[in-house]
Amino acid sequence: MSDVLYRVVIGVARGLFRVLGLRLDVRGADRIPATGPVVLAANHSSFVDFMVVGLPADERGRLVRFMAKQSVFRSAAGGPLMRGMRHIPVDRRSGTAAALRARRALLEGEVVGVYPEATIGHAFSLKDRDDLRLGAAALALATGARLVPVAHWGLHRVFTVGPRWSLRRGRWVGIQVGEPLDPAPGESAAELTDRLHAALRELVEGLLDRYPDVPADPAAAWWWPAHRGGGAPRPDAARELDLRAVAEADGPARAPAC
Repeated sequence: MSDVLYRVVIGVARGLFRVLGLRLDVRGADRIPATGPVVLAANHSSFVDFMVVGLPADERGRLVRFMAKQSVFRSAAGGPLMRGMRHIPVDRRSGTAAALRARRALLEGEVVGVYPEATIGHAFSLKDRDDLRLGAAALALATGARLVPVAHWGLHRVFTVGPRWSLRRGRWVGIQVGEPLDPAPGESAAELTDRLHAALRELVEGLLDRYPDVPADPAAAWWWPAHRGGGAPRPDAARELDLRAVAEADGPARAPAC
């Protein structure tokens, strides 16, 4: 099946990055296998972070089929694009159908993008381990795909929950690919997710360590994490905001999904 549409969208996205003057810092792309099934597991902090999570894969000549909430596929503008790029809709009330589609894509040698945090976090740091879904690890275990952590930081200053957005030029956005996580003999999805969480946390903290535009007054910066003295919500408050956002989008009753 042709991926011309996907290539066009990537070109448009890169053009938008240039218009916004984003200072993209992509590292570790060579850790993404050039062939074979791959599960990319990324943190989630912006409405458009899939646009940067896919960059290192693109550098490797690969396209990512992202798992995204079903409502995006229903929109008049985004729906045809999402379907045309063969992304995978997720009904967050029941993720079985999405998991089966993701598994088929992986068995066909595709790259599947998963957000274990499930929804955008208001804390702008990685969520606690208990808030990560097991889907990324379960897919890797079921298909033999390489599980590759990908962290990014900075794009939330362009467009995130709140809603907050800014067209100010020159924002720094870091994207760091971690080492692939291969399952140990007998390892469960929960145990592999433990390792995934530790890897993603280390990657996110590394991006924060090298962030070039640390605010002069961290406490006044809504986008700087609370655990570094910033004005973002603390984890407990952020979790309440996260749950409220999901409930508003999906309704309160839902089953775990990828």
